[in-house]
Amino acid sequence: MPANQVTLVRAILVGGVAVLGIESLAGHPHPWPLALLAAIALGLDALDGKVARRTGTVTAFGARFDMEVDAFLILVLSVVVAPSVGWWVLLLGAARYVFVAFGRLWPWLRGKAPPRPWCKVVAAVVGVALTVTATEILPRPAAELLLAICLCLLAESFGREAWELWRRRATADVPRPGSLLPRVTTVAAALLVWAALVLPDRTERLSPEAFLRLPVEALLLVGVALWLPPRAARVVGAVTGLGLAVLALLSVLDLGFGAVLDRPFDPTSDWTFLRSGVGVLGDSLGNAGAITVAVGAGLAAIALLVALPLAVVRLLRIAAGHRAVTGRAAVGLALVWCLLAVSGLRLAGGEVASAVAATQVYHEVTRLQDDLEDRSTFAAEIEHDRFATTPESELLRGLRGKDVLLVFVESYGRVAVEGTSYSPGIDAVLEAGTDRLRAAGYSTRSAFLTSPTFGAASWLAHSTTQSGLWVDSERRYSQLLGSDRLTLSGAFHRAGWRTVLDIPANTGDWTAGVDFYGVDALYDSRNVGYHGPEFGYAPMPDQYVLEAFRQRELTPRPRQNVMAEIDLVSSHHPWAPLPHLVPWEELGDGSVFDGMPEQDLSSDVVFRDPDLVRDYYGRSVEYTWQALTSFLTTYRDPNLVLVVLGDHQPHSYVSGEDPGHDVPISVIAQDPQVLRRIDRWGWDRGLLPDPAAPVWRMDRFRDRFLHAYR
Repeated sequence: MPANQVTLVRAILVGGVAVLGIESLAGHPHPWPLALLAAIALGLDALDGKVARRTGTVTAFGARFDMEVDAFLILVLSVVVAPSVGWWVLLLGAARYVFVAFGRLWPWLRGKAPPRPWCKVVAAVVGVALTVTATEILPRPAAELLLAICLCLLAESFGREAWELWRRRATADVPRPGSLLPRVTTVAAALLVWAALVLPDRTERLSPEAFLRLPVEALLLVGVALWLPPRAARVVGAVTGLGLAVLALLSVLDLGFGAVLDRPFDPTSDWTFLRSGVGVLGDSLGNAGAITVAVGAGLAAIALLVALPLAVVRLLRIAAGHRAVTGRAAVGLALVWCLLAVSGLRLAGGEVASAVAATQVYHEVTRLQDDLEDRSTFAAEIEHDRFATTPESELLRGLRGKDVLLVFVESYGRVAVEGTSYSPGIDAVLEAGTDRLRAAGYSTRSAFLTSPTFGAASWLAHSTTQSGLWVDSERRYSQLLGSDRLTLSGAFHRAGWRTVLDIPANTGDWTAGVDFYGVDALYDSRNVGYHGPEFGYAPMPDQYVLEAFRQRELTPRPRQNVMAEIDLVSSHHPWAPLPHLVPWEELGDGSVFDGMPEQDLSSDVVFRDPDLVRDYYGRSVEYTWQALTSFLTTYRDPNLVLVVLGDHQPHSYVSGEDPGHDVPISVIAQDPQVLRRIDRWGWDRGLLPDPAAPVWRMDRFRDRFLHAYR
């Protein structure tokens, strides 16, 4: 009918307003084109009614069509202006839909009230006010006042209509509604499936706008409902729902791994991290809190694996039961999806025409294929070792007669020494430490290495440094431990050194590591005589670790020269409570630290304040370096050589967005010949590397170290 054709033109214009509104939310505003389309749509609102009356084609459908277009235009305009005026403006756009929703609860609200021209006037005034506001020509106070008046007009209009319907409720011919529960269940199922289809897998894309997408996979599901027989559709729906649940869980894991480790979750090898994650939670929340979170996450995963298949089956059944309506809606949405895809409209870093689920399936399959290919690639890298056949007499000749310590400082990343709120304090400690070491006869050289891991998984960095291979996944790590690759510890062992691993965080046997590294001794939390308190993650303070190692390995005479990897973990998450230095002669069995944790803030208190978390991270690194420099200046040893380096950057909530994977490294020695051999490396003098200092990949260190001291 001609009047409905006019209304259809208005609906198309409102669609254009909606597209420009989405662009505005995405940070690309077009206020004047948007206002022009809205003004034309509002102007045509006065025409369709006149056309209907003059042509004698007034229908209930036409009136309803006209009203819904008006309501949707007001909703779109309210969303557009809300960010600049205030989110309360959304009440203007939601008023009509809230009224309809209440009609589901109280049937008398769905009756017919006498026609009132005032309703059309109010709708026109609200539309004009929102359009003018969208042009941004009004100052904010004037816009707020204008829209507040519109809200009052809407409240009066809907209030009067509700009053009229209440008065006529006894005589109103309103059909009795069915049960509300099935409708709520259907809406919940649709929202759940929609969220699973568009859920981002990267934290930078996670925002409310990320869910304002049209997933093409939903259209494919509708096609399944219309094409397959009911029984086959149920089977396909259940399988699809289960697959969606798995994809949603993988997306959640990708989000977590991206935030903590700066990489996606690898389903072929990363499951072991979940247990480690529970342990880290225990350090922050306590064992009871960690168990509660773990159990809750497990139950949520099970619920998702059950709920999504049921939701998909329900939606397919409903779609199949309304084939005509579903088919028309699918065709319309498919056209909209194609238009959005052609326009390339984006929100929150992703296209509105979404294919997130399909893309993730592709990535997971590709990742699996890459993993299978990498197994053979990495096996070849393990076998190709230029130092594997080097005679013992030619290994490490430049360090004969020296004790060599490879010291990893937990979470000691580049952000610790530059560009952060806590780096000035750490820099001051490093500069003071350089001066103290110089006064004690030591020289130092420093630079950066690029770690294969971020935020956690220190063992990947340790094995990369030791093996000279890029170990950036649990799968590569397991593959490496099953090989006979020559490590730094192995090279020193072959050359005649006594080799040691000192890993104070270990609380159980680690036979695989001992066998792979081939060391003569391993110290952990159980066998160094510590009887003091724990400090967060650290079973003992770094100062005690150094002293216990000195007494057991550096003091006895006569003895072999020692090469040891020592892991210092006082700077491990959650960085609280922190110890402080005590006189070395008072360390004893560690009971001198009794009561010290209670004198500091607990981790649960620290983690309530992001600034305090960063402060404690900085203080933890300062403590470790103070302990190291105090150790070296207290027990001066001309035959001691240290390689001190970080294992990875700290967690992203400390390091910030995109901080990179670089970690500082320093070589410390008294013998000038030791440092002269690495002059060609071009490293900076002192413990604090300049931002422009050389940067190597961590897997390059082993070969360059063995070559320098051959």
